[in-house]
Amino acid sequence: MKKSNGRTSRKRQRKRSRIFSSCGVSLSHKDEYILLKKWLKEKGCNVNKLRPAQFPETGRGLVTTKGLQVGELIISLPEKCLLTTDTVLNSYLREYIVKWTPPISPLIALCTFLIAEKWAQEKSPWKPYLDLLPEIYSCPVCLEQKIVNLFPEPLRRKAHEQRKLVQELFISSQQFFFSLQPLFPKDVASVFNYQAFKWAWCTINTRTVYMKHSQRDCFSRDTDTYALAPYLDLLNHNPTVQVKAGFNEKTKCYEITTVTQCHHYNEVFICYGPHDNQRLLLEYGFVSRDNPHSSVYVGTDTLLKNVFPEDKQRPKKLSILQEHKLLDDLTFGWDGPSWKLLTALKLLSLEADQFTSWKKVVLGEVVSEVNEKKSLDLAAEICMSLIKETQHALQKVSLLKHDCEYLRTQLNLVEALRTEELSILQRSLEMFQCLPTTTV
Repeated sequence: MKKSNGRTSRKRQRKRSRIFSSCGVSLSHKDEYILLKKWLKEKGCNVNKLRPAQFPETGRGLVTTKGLQVGELIISLPEKCLLTTDTVLNSYLREYIVKWTPPISPLIALCTFLIAEKWAQEKSPWKPYLDLLPEIYSCPVCLEQKIVNLFPEPLRRKAHEQRKLVQELFISSQQFFFSLQPLFPKDVASVFNYQAFKWAWCTINTRTVYMKHSQRDCFSRDTDTYALAPYLDLLNHNPTVQVKAGFNEKTKCYEITTVTQCHHYNEVFICYGPHDNQRLLLEYGFVSRDNPHSSVYVGTDTLLKNVFPEDKQRPKKLSILQEHKLLDDLTFGWDGPSWKLLTALKLLSLEADQFTSWKKVVLGEVVSEVNEKKSLDLAAEICMSLIKETQHALQKVSLLKHDCEYLRTQLNLVEALRTEELSILQRSLEMFQCLPTTTV
């Protein structure tokens, strides 16, 4: 006969349930998470300190069942739980990889393994992990073209580069995929199709942790630092959190240690790095709200559109800026225009009789009050131009939400990015309006 838990136990369970529901809806009872935890336990990993939950702001993540103190180990994954190129070389793919010339890259090897294991379904020993991977990603390579067209110009350009990169990787890997035909009862082209390859590439690009591997002759000279970390990769990003993460050679485990306290029943975060939202969207497919690292990029086209086309010295000025790498990463941030942007504008604002002083500008010296005022006015004009462009993009997003319901999730992503950038630009404009030297 099953023993009753008693009134006190039931009260504790109800209290715990209320706490979880206020911070996130627990997912621990779902079969796929139960199977994953069992699978990890069989490999010598205990993750009882963290439980999966669904959060309103961040989606799926992990919550701690106890308070975490500074320096405490959040999670420790044994090496056998990590999916790396070593995993691939210890599999049925080894003989195909070793004999292939020229050597394939570690990235392609991992993509191949992921696609093959996902196709294997029940036969794959990695099924408990694969079943919890997203079916669809929101990296630019997976988004509709009409969504990418709504990106700010610098991000739009990088999104096109990402798409081209993935397409070229897929095309260049075709012959290797065809060599694997003996492993599959059906046409290998239907297994290793472009959709499957995009899924595998996004899985690796968005979810791997850094783990250095030694160079092996069977792989190309491309960097091999990939490791997929089951359960650990459920941890969400927060730009304000500090952790220590890395593979511990002594324990042979990938470990994450907290640098800040985390109260019990709170979501546990890690930080992917001091990335702005354009970088987060490009690499990971999400936008971080109130991101202190957020920036609005000023593309070269935007810069030139607002800078004196009649200036005969403009080509020389642009050449100098290019030479000194002052045309890259020009931004507005939460604290206004960046030093790089202001320096570029000061150089572009030099009068003909001041041009010989361009070295002073590059070194950060003041050439004249007139030059300072002119560059600030120009920065304010660019800021207003970007505000109009951003507002126009948000209007387009609103219209598309009404007309294209199936794109709502993707449109929400663009809306979050553009809204955050509008806030940055409006704050910058307020700063200009408070300066006595500008004519805004």
